[in-house]
Amino acid sequence: MSCLGRVAIVGAGWAGLACAVELVAAGIPVTVFESARQPGGRARALEIDGRRLDNGQHLLVGAYSETLRLMRRIGAAPERLFERRPLQLEFPGHFSLRIPDLPAPLNVACGLFGANGTSLGEKLSAALFMKRLKRRHYRLLRDSSVAEWLDAEGQQGALRRYLWEPLCLAALNTAPRQASAQVFANVLRDSLGGGRDAADMLLPKTDLGRLFPEPATNYITTHGGEVRLSARISALQRDGNGWLLACGEHSERFDQVVLAIAPQHVPPLLIARPAHEALLVQLADYDYEPIATAYLAYPQETRLSCPMLGLAGPVGQWVFDRGQAGGNDGVFAFVLSAEGKWDELGDAELCQRLHGELVAAAGPLPAPHWQRVIRERRATFSCRPQLPRPGQQTAERGLWLAGDYTWGDYPATLEGAVRSGVAAARGLLD
Repeated sequence: MSCLGRVAIVGAGWAGLACAVELVAAGIPVTVFESARQPGGRARALEIDGRRLDNGQHLLVGAYSETLRLMRRIGAAPERLFERRPLQLEFPGHFSLRIPDLPAPLNVACGLFGANGTSLGEKLSAALFMKRLKRRHYRLLRDSSVAEWLDAEGQQGALRRYLWEPLCLAALNTAPRQASAQVFANVLRDSLGGGRDAADMLLPKTDLGRLFPEPATNYITTHGGEVRLSARISALQRDGNGWLLACGEHSERFDQVVLAIAPQHVPPLLIARPAHEALLVQLADYDYEPIATAYLAYPQETRLSCPMLGLAGPVGQWVFDRGQAGGNDGVFAFVLSAEGKWDELGDAELCQRLHGELVAAAGPLPAPHWQRVIRERRATFSCRPQLPRPGQQTAERGLWLAGDYTWGDYPATLEGAVRSGVAAARGLLD
């Protein structure tokens, strides 16, 4: 038995798995409980009509240092599982930008000044905007919405329409008029303001399950831990210096517990514990944003001009060519973030509109022969200005939190989830 006693982790999403990997690597056996039949949480693989697809399209970037570190630890070599490409934003007929493979900050400066579809004045304004941000160490005097911040910084025109606002929507899953400017500044700090390859696109050559959840599960179980799937924790109560977890008709005692679940699932487990009243009040104030991924299948030889295209709307946002990085040939994944016009459409009409917008952007295409829409109503918390975010420690000894909502520097991203899990593990170890 370790000096920490028995450790339970509730939730086998990327946060819970990251926490478990960090602990078993330090020689601490853990038991992970997951209510679903497979690990991965909101970023996992699904079997749909004979196709292995993701339950949502995610883009990883070179700045995801902790995710890449843990992937190497569990034997999921990023060099093998990703195709790394410099950041390239293409809105056909409207705007294009490519960050060249040059030392920072020269790479971003050259990318901005080489952008097509925008004026020299806008490029100069954007370069000065990034320079001011760096001089202020990416800290704002006050948090406001991204839209208000861009107004104050004089960011208008095509660069705002096709660079700052789409990046905000993609990273924070919150519309610029509502999103936190400080959190967006943090994202810019670690991507465009990071090192030479921090803004690189990491295009998965496989599905999300094989990227991290499945190799992490294997690593945990081969290093003395246990992962129990289809195991929902229904109650949590104090037992001396430890905790009793109820799963089905059985209860089990643990000395330490990490709740690595989405914020909306925390209150039912803690509602009867007065010590957590402040946390529950905090979480009650959270709003949530939807995400949809629409998969459209075309003939296998169908290709886009680059792996990721921006759509000018009014419905579409981004489309990924899954075949260009070793995925499903001819399958395109359309990503729709936060509340918008897309959310008012049924699946069939949504796919029809997306196909039409792609044809308008990329040229003639055959009609898709298969389609499927995956909607997540509460995909992420709404990342709004001055949103209070809890940390890993709770008001009761031996009870910890992990999850993207606890990593205050970042919005709801895979890297935020992984960092929160690592932080929880290190809190236990300390």
